[in-house]
Amino acid sequence: MNILKTYTLLIFMVFTMIGSSYAQSPTFEEDLQQIMQKHEAVGLAIVVVKNGKPVFEKAYGYKDLEKKTALSTQDLFRIASISKSFSSTAIMQLVEQGKISLNDDFSELVGFNVRNPKFPNTKITLEMVLSHRSSLNDSNGYFTFDVLDSTKNPNWAKSYNNYEPGKGYEYCNLNFNMVGAVLERISNIRFDNYIEQQVLAPLQLQAGYCVDSLDQSRFAKLYVKSTGVFKEQPSAYNPRSEEIRNYTMGVSTPVFSPTGGLKISAKDLSTYMMMHMNYGKLGKVRILKAKSSKRMQKGLSAKEHYGLALLETDDLITGEHLIGHTGSAYGLYSNMFFEPKKKFGFIVITNGCVPNLVDDGQTLKFSKEVINLLYKNYIKR
Repeated sequence: MNILKTYTLLIFMVFTMIGSSYAQSPTFEEDLQQIMQKHEAVGLAIVVVKNGKPVFEKAYGYKDLEKKTALSTQDLFRIASISKSFSSTAIMQLVEQGKISLNDDFSELVGFNVRNPKFPNTKITLEMVLSHRSSLNDSNGYFTFDVLDSTKNPNWAKSYNNYEPGKGYEYCNLNFNMVGAVLERISNIRFDNYIEQQVLAPLQLQAGYCVDSLDQSRFAKLYVKSTGVFKEQPSAYNPRSEEIRNYTMGVSTPVFSPTGGLKISAKDLSTYMMMHMNYGKLGKVRILKAKSSKRMQKGLSAKEHYGLALLETDDLITGEHLIGHTGSAYGLYSNMFFEPKKKFGFIVITNGCVPNLVDDGQTLKFSKEVINLLYKNYIKR
């Protein structure tokens, strides 16, 4: 018996469970085990929200595959692109304060020229950048803003697509690393510190972008299957300590990866999700005005229905219209989806699996199957 079969058979012996107030189907655990085995999931952290409150929170499998350490819903994951919504939330706070506008010329906000050379008279706005309608792409990379500097990158023009800004869509990580730089330039606070002070701390979330500021013993290791074996991806938690010591505001921002670098637990991510489910408020704490949160949730691209770092989808659960985002990097696959009117939602995160996709070529089969199983057992019942 190979190691994968061995540990998947033991998966349900090493889970942690915080509790559930809803009875599940007698076959739920068996059904979930079958899904995990089919997709060879290393670990899985789940939180289900119903009627605006968590009703199911559980982790399965391993945080550390080599040591056979059990995964917990309190463990931290680098959640990848769900991080974008935190960047957008912070920017919308500045919009509410009147310091910037969604219609502002992004070049003026970020401090260097961001203009498609094929459409030099078309202003690229902050809203276009936040909704991936800027006409920018990642073909030159997104870890430095020099990719857009004609004096440093002779191929800078390739970073722009052939359509006019505002009239097309392409998912682009560079957009959100630049958004992080705008946040620094306008607030005069380092990106990771701003998110901590204005989003995480008010919600009492133990999370962050700076590895050195977090309890690294809580990090869930991330795994990619290579040549038949799951291999750890330690670069997911590279602290970038030297770069941070030599940090320049508005320039070094990609060090923290506003586009994908947040480290947070499934439990805390569900708290953040409930804030947006309630249109910017959780309990007595208001992070955004309802108008701003709703603006983030409204899809702006006709086909993709992508808003301001949150998207609309009818494809995840038949008959349900959900809001949320996914993330994928270093073997991790994260999901945050909710229905703000019916007040239910799901956090589903795996730190490694075989990444089979559904027919749309984008949705992970594993995530969709888990979410639909949770919906059947905890929302429809």
